Amino acid sequence: MNIFRLAGDMMHLASVLVLLLKIHTIKSCAGVSLKTQELYALVFATRYLDIFVSFYSVYNTLMKLIFLGSSFSIVWYIRHHRIVRRSYDKSQDTFRHHFLLLPCLLLALVINEKFTFREVMWAFSIYLEAVAILPQLVLLQRTRNIDNLTGQYVVLLGAYRALYILNWIYRYFTEEGFVHWITWIAGIIQTLLYADFFYYYFQSWKNNVKLQLPA
Repeated sequence: MNIFRLAGDMMHLASVLVLLLKIHTIKSCAGVSLKTQELYALVFATRYLDIFVSFYSVYNTLMKLIFLGSSFSIVWYIRHHRIVRRSYDKSQDTFRHHFLLLPCLLLALVINEKFTFREVMWAFSIYLEAVAILPQLVLLQRTRNIDNLTGQYVVLLGAYRALYILNWIYRYFTEEGFVHWITWIAGIIQTLLYADFFYYYFQSWKNNVKLQLPA
């Protein structure tokens, strides 16, 4: 494992911890899209189908368990926690996320590394992760005023994906035959979706003002 992959994993883990900190400590999910969290739960559930049949390393298994457990616990908090669910603004979180599922599934059936159930589900999870942040970005644009923890959560997610691109570049030049077009293209698309948010986040940090997105 190279430093870019490790740093990317740590950014991903930090994003989850920041979101759990907000939900568990402040007892609020204001500004958090349930639609995005449901998509991420589905991403991890379909990607880690091998968790009980294949063992690669303790680190790999631990990270899988963390992301599976955290994603479903966040969805539970927003949907069922008696205090947290009151802060969820369903009227603003209206992105029709189910419309993303069929195109990603059809793409996975057509473009995959091997036409088996697990490989198709893996490809589906890659395609779905690339667009899973869309409901969250749309929600933030509608609410405009973004609290620090929610902003940090999105930035950390974007940093995780950007570091993974550096990881792929590094492995391409250091590992013979390392070519994964499905992951690369989906990852680049996913990173580009964060570009606009990164710009306004950097501007707010530079000018020391509260982060606001244009309507």
